[in-house]
Amino acid sequence: MSNDAKIDYGFKVVLIGDSAVGKSQLLARFTKNEFNADSKATIGVEFQTKTLVIDQKMVKAQIWDTAGQERYRAVTSAYYRGAVGAMLVYDMTKRPTFDHMSRWLEELRGHADKNIVIMLIGNKCDLTSLRAVPVEDAQEFAERENLCFMETSALESTNVESAFLTALTEIYRIISKKSLSAEGDNGKSGSLKGTAILVPNQEENTNTGGAQQGGCC
Repeated sequence: MSNDAKIDYGFKVVLIGDSAVGKSQLLARFTKNEFNADSKATIGVEFQTKTLVIDQKMVKAQIWDTAGQERYRAVTSAYYRGAVGAMLVYDMTKRPTFDHMSRWLEELRGHADKNIVIMLIGNKCDLTSLRAVPVEDAQEFAERENLCFMETSALESTNVESAFLTALTEIYRIISKKSLSAEGDNGKSGSLKGTAILVPNQEENTNTGGAQQGGCC
């Protein structure tokens, strides 16, 4: 799967949100199926790639992670450039990280393409007894802003793959439609319905107390 010659699409996805909400852990869980309890704060920018198949097409996702601290904000424009997807991450045990989502979303929309696919992620849903952000609050925000929404646990691997796959499949649906359009093939967008291979394992994760998907753009 590492043979780039076979890649049909390459998508850049950015992870944004406050420091210590688990962005790096989500990235490690999705790309390498790893979780490091002692991971240090990300300094600067790093990215990982993962190649997967969507609708019989080989898709390479390049997922960028940056520090949430204010002093690294200088990377913004380069960080967002070319991104077709964004994972907006908060810690569901820390209310301020959710309250800052509006600011992160405003910054994202100020720098990114207007058609960017955005997934709101409430991470650390394994810590149910420490919940500080009701699912309803996040769902309401996601619906108002037209975002997808899921709760995840990088620690327990709950919904991590589902969240990324949902976003990547939505990106694929939009980009492949554009390709068809560019070829003067507008009338065939219905043939893309085969992309509904989304979220292969969400059913088994429904016991996480509200890990649900909102409407995607």
